[in-house]
Amino acid sequence: MAERRPRGEEASEKAAPVIVRRSKKGDGHGGHHGGAWKIAYADFVTAMMAFFLLMWLLGSTSKYDKQGIEDYFNTPLSSLLGGNEGTAAARPNVIQGGGRDMSDTRPGDGKKAQQEPAKPTLTQATMAPNDTARLEQLKAKLSALIEQTPALKAFKDQIRISITNEGLRIEIVDSLKRPMFATGSAKLQSYAVEILTQIGASLNDVDNRISIAGHTDAVTYANGPAGYSNWELSSERANAARRALVAGGMREDKLLQVRGLADVLPLNANVADEPTNRRISVLVLNKAAEQAFFRDGGRTSIDEALPASEAIPGVVSKLKVSTRSAY
Repeated sequence: MAERRPRGEEASEKAAPVIVRRSKKGDGHGGHHGGAWKIAYADFVTAMMAFFLLMWLLGSTSKYDKQGIEDYFNTPLSSLLGGNEGTAAARPNVIQGGGRDMSDTRPGDGKKAQQEPAKPTLTQATMAPNDTARLEQLKAKLSALIEQTPALKAFKDQIRISITNEGLRIEIVDSLKRPMFATGSAKLQSYAVEILTQIGASLNDVDNRISIAGHTDAVTYANGPAGYSNWELSSERANAARRALVAGGMREDKLLQVRGLADVLPLNANVADEPTNRRISVLVLNKAAEQAFFRDGGRTSIDEALPASEAIPGVVSKLKVSTRSAY
């Protein structure tokens, strides 16, 4: 005989819901494969590529081109829109792009504005005269300094100052009785140090850059280690002069070039051991010579030869082949 259950218990069993549990098959990592991280990574790679491209462009751009770019962005916007003397086409330092300069055409000007050449800017028209005037003033100041300073006046016959196509050239030449350096040495005599230190501070009066060159006579250098020649000697003498000028107050950031020229630019080519051929040449560059130097990455030779009326035939071509620089 079957067991009888209480009526309430039998009713509760029929009312209980059926629960089915299903386990999800897979590797358990489905929630970690969204695409958002790929977008972020692509942005990062693009930014890094742009950064290194910028670094490469900065490293491969000459100082002259960088100055032109800087001048372009420093120009007020109004001058660009006005189409007057301040337009990009009229400024020599701005790197010109292709096509026509839209800033040169005003509404209603038509073809006339396109055909008329750009007027020279005030800077173009006055830069060369102003530059020359500054160098002339510096020359006058140095000449007065030599006359007023006993330490310099005693050696005024050995200090030569002249204006050349490249700027203001100051040369301190040897004398038979008073050489600037001992024979075969790069050590300045005490009076030569005094001359250079007195001149040094005056060179800060202009913002022009400085080139220093050492020259020797044509006598073969016999003393010293093997391979040591007038090239090394003239380079070391130029650097000795640089140190004396800086000690006298010349700003070191004004220096553009320090080099040794051995005997390739003699003042007197007929006498091998002519004392005046042994000299230090300090050239205060005008802006045209400075820009030419930067324009081709320093390959332009800063000519420190004699003025055209005194130039020695064949010297320039020899200089281009033989010059060595010392930095």
